[in-house]
Amino acid sequence: MQSVTIRDVAARAGVSVATASRVLSGHPATSADSRRRVDDAARELGFRPNAQARSLRKTRTNTIGVLVSDVRNPFFAEIAHTVEQSALATGMATLLCNANESTDQQDLCLDLLVSQRVDGMIVAPQGDGSGSLREVLTLGMPVVFVDRTIDGVDVPSVTSDNRTGIADAARHLAELGHRRVGYVAGPQETSTGRERLEAYRDAVATHGFDPDPRLVHQGDFQVASGVEGAELLLGLDEPPTAILAADSLMTFGVLQVCQDRGVQIGSELSLVGYDDIDAFRLVSPALTVIAHDAARMGSLAVEMIRDVLADEPVTPAVLPTTLVVRGSTGSPDPRRTS
Repeated sequence: MQSVTIRDVAARAGVSVATASRVLSGHPATSADSRRRVDDAARELGFRPNAQARSLRKTRTNTIGVLVSDVRNPFFAEIAHTVEQSALATGMATLLCNANESTDQQDLCLDLLVSQRVDGMIVAPQGDGSGSLREVLTLGMPVVFVDRTIDGVDVPSVTSDNRTGIADAARHLAELGHRRVGYVAGPQETSTGRERLEAYRDAVATHGFDPDPRLVHQGDFQVASGVEGAELLLGLDEPPTAILAADSLMTFGVLQVCQDRGVQIGSELSLVGYDDIDAFRLVSPALTVIAHDAARMGSLAVEMIRDVLADEPVTPAVLPTTLVVRGSTGSPDPRRTS
């Protein structure tokens, strides 16, 4: 007969695994209704928590959970790979989960990682979402944020300087003579999406770019939203002379539309992408990008989670960005600006 797990209890009670864990371990941060439902479910199912189940912290598993935003995104794939290699070098295994840029899927992943009793988690959060991440933190689970943060949640983090990256790209385009600059933004539920859009809007004011609100397309860090954004921007009665995309997958979408339409990147339209992935060096012309070090981000995250597990002090890190200028940016086409 298969043993009853804490996930079974949580499902029967209609609560998250994190909430069920808190109730069964006697954690005070639970409501009376949650305690009643979990206790009833545990009794009905015949659940008998063992010593390990009563406390997430008493027994180490030498395993850390890694929750990335989208495993298909080369930037997050690099972070995940570096975390796995860095952890393995210190005798720790990793359990990789993919949020797929979805709060609902993030919640499922968090429940899974809690139920697997990982020692800690490295998370690229999808914003505050349903609050499940905060529930995990109330359990005393060690967590380090990577690439993204959540306002008001005080955990160690390693991020990059998003504002400077966008500011440098905008200055480059302004110096080339661009004034009508389109922007494909990331989701505003994420810290990276908000920071990069705010930096773009600051650049509009700083450099005298056209403030036409139609020049901003709200994307979701997915290829399809890059396609949609490029279609809308290039379909305007006065299209932009340059486009800045806020992540690599949306940049791929813009490139796809330009290829389909026969738009010549670098001469007819300047394009700046985010993340310096290998593919952007291979397109012709090679892509001007805002680069940041995903590998360094991943290795620092592992150092941080190990320090947290050892009760050592941890200082948040903000890594620099670098504008890498290549052939995809040039002066505006005189026929478009005359």
